[in-house]
Amino acid sequence: MTTKIIEITKPRVRNPIFIEGLPGVGNVGRIAGGYLVEELNAKKFAELYSSHFMPFVLLQQGATVHVLKNEFYYWKAKTAKQRDLIILIGDSQSIDAVGHYDVVDKILDYVATFKVKDIFTLAGLSVGEKKEKPGVVGAVSDHSLVKKYSKYGIDFESGENVGTIMGASGLIIGMGKMRGMDGVCLLGETSGMPLLPDPKASEEVLKVLTKILGIRLDTSKIKEKVKEMEKLIKRVETIQRKAILDLMKQRLPKPGKEEEEGEEEGEELTYIG
Repeated sequence: MTTKIIEITKPRVRNPIFIEGLPGVGNVGRIAGGYLVEELNAKKFAELYSSHFMPFVLLQQGATVHVLKNEFYYWKAKTAKQRDLIILIGDSQSIDAVGHYDVVDKILDYVATFKVKDIFTLAGLSVGEKKEKPGVVGAVSDHSLVKKYSKYGIDFESGENVGTIMGASGLIIGMGKMRGMDGVCLLGETSGMPLLPDPKASEEVLKVLTKILGIRLDTSKIKEKVKEMEKLIKRVETIQRKAILDLMKQRLPKPGKEEEEGEEEGEELTYIG
């Protein structure tokens, strides 16, 4: 199968903005994207399945199975100052590098059919500690966008020191640039603790995003919504983490003397996504 998009209906959208919110560090993007979908009552119109996702199904009540997938939703603007939205949320990202490129390529191919020119990706930035008021760090596909969006309280200066953005959130704006799409990644500062959803970081990302979109959104219920999502999020992540560790044990050789001596000292890696 590789990656396949099944369209449920063909929405009529005008000059839409594409927003991605998939699982990652602190599940910041997934929480923010899911909350946006629920509060706007956005309509699902397509599903993405991929053999690059982990090969398992989740058993639900009634012994029914749930296949890992990503979902596309749309929302129609209510005022002249707003724009239509296409929102992508889901259960999983790819488990390998080739898969990330394949899935992102299919996503961009699909949203390009709706003439998308502007993209916002939502993610978490691991800072190693819990902050009372997490900041929102920004990364852009073109430097001209810094001036355009600085007025919304996005920290672009720290973005220069981030280094890398792993997964879909970075690739979508990077590969989108090749298609003439402007992209902004909004990174909510989070402790980066495994399996610990961060509603506060998600809330701060949403506050910035909704200001940009010109949408009023009540974020006071976000903690309550996270509790509803938390069980499924933790279940999927726990299974995936175990499966990935098992795969690594099978594939990675034990480091020899040469590999150990070749490792650079003092390099700190930060996972973002």
